Amino acid sequence: MSLFRQLWLAVIASTIIAFAGSFVVSMVTARDYLEQQLAIKNNDNAASLALSMSQLDKDPVTVELQVAAVFDSGQYARVRVIDPEGATMIEKTSPEQAGDVPAWFTGLFPIQSHPGSAQVSSGWTQFGTVELVSHSRFAYRELWDGAFRLLLWFGLGGLGMGLIGMQILLRIKRPLDAVVGQAEAISERRFIRIEEPATPELKSLASAMNAMVDRVKAMFAEEAARLEQVRREATLDGLTGLANRAYFMNQLAAALNDDDAPPNGSLVMLRLADLAGVNRRAGRETADELLRRIGAAFTAIVGENPGAAAARLNGADFALLLPGNDNPAASADRLLGVLRDLVAAGLIDGERVGHLGSGVYRHGESLASLLARVDAAIASAEGEGDLGWRCADNGEAQCANNNADWRKLLECAIEAQRLRLIEFPVANSSGTLLHLECPLRLQAAEGGEWLAAGSFMPVASRLAMTSELDLAAVNLALERLALGLPAVAVNLSGESIFSADFRQRLHALIAGRRELAPRLWLEVAETGAFQHFDEFVSYARLLRPLGCRLGIEHFGRQFSQIGRLHDIGLDYLKVDGSFIRAIDSQPGNQAFLKGLCGIAHNIGLTVIAEGVQTQSELAALPALGFDGATGPAVPRS
Repeated sequence: MSLFRQLWLAVIASTIIAFAGSFVVSMVTARDYLEQQLAIKNNDNAASLALSMSQLDKDPVTVELQVAAVFDSGQYARVRVIDPEGATMIEKTSPEQAGDVPAWFTGLFPIQSHPGSAQVSSGWTQFGTVELVSHSRFAYRELWDGAFRLLLWFGLGGLGMGLIGMQILLRIKRPLDAVVGQAEAISERRFIRIEEPATPELKSLASAMNAMVDRVKAMFAEEAARLEQVRREATLDGLTGLANRAYFMNQLAAALNDDDAPPNGSLVMLRLADLAGVNRRAGRETADELLRRIGAAFTAIVGENPGAAAARLNGADFALLLPGNDNPAASADRLLGVLRDLVAAGLIDGERVGHLGSGVYRHGESLASLLARVDAAIASAEGEGDLGWRCADNGEAQCANNNADWRKLLECAIEAQRLRLIEFPVANSSGTLLHLECPLRLQAAEGGEWLAAGSFMPVASRLAMTSELDLAAVNLALERLALGLPAVAVNLSGESIFSADFRQRLHALIAGRRELAPRLWLEVAETGAFQHFDEFVSYARLLRPLGCRLGIEHFGRQFSQIGRLHDIGLDYLKVDGSFIRAIDSQPGNQAFLKGLCGIAHNIGLTVIAEGVQTQSELAALPALGFDGATGPAVPRS
């Protein structure tokens, strides 16, 4: 029962109890008072009539006329004259009436009209006695009106107290509602603070809830910082801050094989010619400073190229991955300039500097083939001079169309609905299907090849056309759900989420088929979510009431940002495949991923591994805390 209903019941009950007590006391008191007044009136009127009769002749006609004159006024139930011996000389009576007062009321509070009497004298002798009884209906009428007025006042008073109590309860309930909202937010994995009310008792409750939220956030931040350090130790070179060899090779393998990776790109490798000589001649500190400056140069290039990655492969070898970029000349020239600056600064011997090799790859090329081509390019550069860059043969590289051609191609494909979804299973450790991951495919021409998302989404992003493609993908997913598929996941672009118009159109599209929403999983890549974080929060809060499952894919590279996710209310994370490759043989990554799963589970998130390549990798995931996996090693049911 609600507080408001309980309040009204309490007000009604207290009003009824107070009214009942006051009613009985008031009615009894008023009845006694009216009986006394009737008795006084009867005595006064009898004395007045007796005096009048004493002054007139005592013949029967005159006496009867006087009695009739008094009785005919209608105020009396009985008027009679009794002789000295007690015999009735004249008597006039009328039946007792209560008027329009209810019979139950007169029965509950009976009023007795006591007769009044006075002696009639004739000279010095007694002529008789006048006895007079007034009607009680007037007293009943007054008593009934008093009861009604009492009921009216108590009713108005109870209503007023109820309304005042509601206002007081509303003031009390507002902070309680805030606490309830905070508790609901915590259950939805959103840790929010609330304003503390002025009421001491409620303030202590709100303070305790806020303190709990602060402690959870602090624990969350502390654990996230510890795991970030574990991640850095497992995946990064401690001196330069670049990726280590194992992690970079996983990233490179993902660029070559992942379905949503760009169709081509470049790999640039730098090899210092005499790092051991620098270390021997100038000392370790100088050599470390040399490596840090080169690492800073690679980091700067990565920061200017979204999706790029850089690594220190070993002591003297560095690598730069540029997905979607088949012309690495600008980056190579920049690195050559850095080497020249290091020579000018005296950190490198001008006669033995270093060499660069690069190669353009296509999606699907083997890792060994690409590395062999780039290594051959470095060998060619080494054979030609002290400082140089050579590009491996890229005759098979795919030439990109210009923006106008791509725009026309995308518009025609959307208009002709040459779009479809393909299915990859996402299952838990027991093989039960969690959902079908359904990336988008686009047919460039009627009857032509179906292009993977990595082939056209980067161009669509550059042309600001991702919104239409994402809406089409969601619409296709809803159609599949309507046909009976258990659950479908769709990837959304970060550029689409950035658009308020897209968010509203997406909401309207899903709201129109709301019964399907609980089986729709929507995910945004980590880079897009954090790059447009405020818009991502708005997107999550707009769609969550519809019942959609919301998540982040390719998660892990920006793990230090996980503290920003605690109050959004996400449902799941998909960990990037670069952390999963060879996880069965990488203790450092295992420690990081186990901690990641633990902290995600603490805030109610499901954790799914992406890009699982082998059965050994798949078998290692449950012990680390993963709830599901996707990739070539996950069998199709």
